[in-house]
Amino acid sequence: MLFHFLHRLFQKKFLLPALLLTFACAQQAVSQTATSLDKIVARVDNYYILNSEIEEMYQNYLQQNQPNVQKCDLLESLIINKMLLAKAEIDSVTVEEKDIDGQLNGRMNMMIQRFGSEKNLVEAYGKSVDALKAELRQQLKEQLTVETMQQKIAGDVKITPREVRKFFNGIPKDSLPFIPAEVEVGHIVRLGSVTDEQKQKLRNQLLDYKKRVLQGEDFAILAQIHSDDVVSAKAGGDLGFARRGDMVPEFEGAALALKPNEISEPIESKFGFHLIQLLQTRGAEYRARHILLRPDYNQGTDITGATHFLDSLRNLIQIDTLSFARAAKEHSQDPATAEMGGLLQDMQTQTSYLALDASMDPVLYFALDSMKVGDISKPLLYRTDDGQSATRIIWYKSKKEPHVANLNDDYEKISNIVLSNKKNTALEKWFTKAQGDVFIRVEPEFGNCKILSQVANTEQ
Repeated sequence: MLFHFLHRLFQKKFLLPALLLTFACAQQAVSQTATSLDKIVARVDNYYILNSEIEEMYQNYLQQNQPNVQKCDLLESLIINKMLLAKAEIDSVTVEEKDIDGQLNGRMNMMIQRFGSEKNLVEAYGKSVDALKAELRQQLKEQLTVETMQQKIAGDVKITPREVRKFFNGIPKDSLPFIPAEVEVGHIVRLGSVTDEQKQKLRNQLLDYKKRVLQGEDFAILAQIHSDDVVSAKAGGDLGFARRGDMVPEFEGAALALKPNEISEPIESKFGFHLIQLLQTRGAEYRARHILLRPDYNQGTDITGATHFLDSLRNLIQIDTLSFARAAKEHSQDPATAEMGGLLQDMQTQTSYLALDASMDPVLYFALDSMKVGDISKPLLYRTDDGQSATRIIWYKSKKEPHVANLNDDYEKISNIVLSNKKNTALEKWFTKAQGDVFIRVEPEFGNCKILSQVANTEQ
């Protein structure tokens, strides 16, 4: 969509660089690592920018079908990023540890879902989950610090309807973008349940491991070979010391009911099935190890109950006993949309309007093709991002027909562009002033880049 392009155009200069710990380029980053890429190409106070950072960002843009990006622009965005961090130190701007932890847990869950399992994630990066967390934590801390500084600088910027109209009227009529059909869509997702057959299979496997340990085999070796908890498996299933309340109740209850070196029966939790051995207690702390087996969500899942549940929920919504938004908040098992009443979001525009074109998920596109605005579909098969079998009902909330951009239908989009432009102007003024407060040096190979209009030289 051209409006997406316009929005990126006005935000381009001050967009935060993508986190270096990305999904798409995990393997590329490894293959591209070379001594030449580790060279320092710029410095901002005590922050350094490596050539590898620019190269990785560049590859990310190419993979996103944005071949016209210039490396000078990427270097400028990285320098701006480091300037914000340096000024945050000078101005004593900090972020809360709890905010970093919240972002870290969410990002790690996304990564695990994207790769299908912790094991796949570890194999893809060649690092333990703890090592990945440590790297990602530092990046998130920097990102949140930069966002806090941006909010401090431009958070109070406002726009008026007059400014929006002036911007729109300044676009030549023959250059107004054509907006394709857009729709608002909600869904309520229910996960399938693991079949009794699958559960019994996992229990039997764990009982076999227990028998083998009692006959003399090493619990730690069995954990290393068979546990689906990749991180603890490397330590023979050892989870280290935990305080009461650290583990899920089912695990903790079973572990604390054991005597040292005793092994539990198979225990089910939200993570799967555990075979637990208590190693040691120390006051209010205990140390245990386990072998974890997770269900096969592709083959061992029954969606019959989920389908019946959504059928009943759909009937309640259709007779106005319950609103779709409330039903989604209370019953949907998709945490990304439940709090928004089930509405799907466009990640680029951060709105609930989705382009009804080739960019839409094909399954959703064809489902909407047979529906009318206001319809709620019957339960449909659905596969979650992490590969779990599920079912969902879809609500076709609204539709905007294709049209040439205008203020009445597209005011929110246009105002977002104007607001971004005005914030960038405020940031530009701040950067001009802040350049004198920090040390900036750019190496000769990037000396021709017009970084912040004036700082790209080797004499600073």
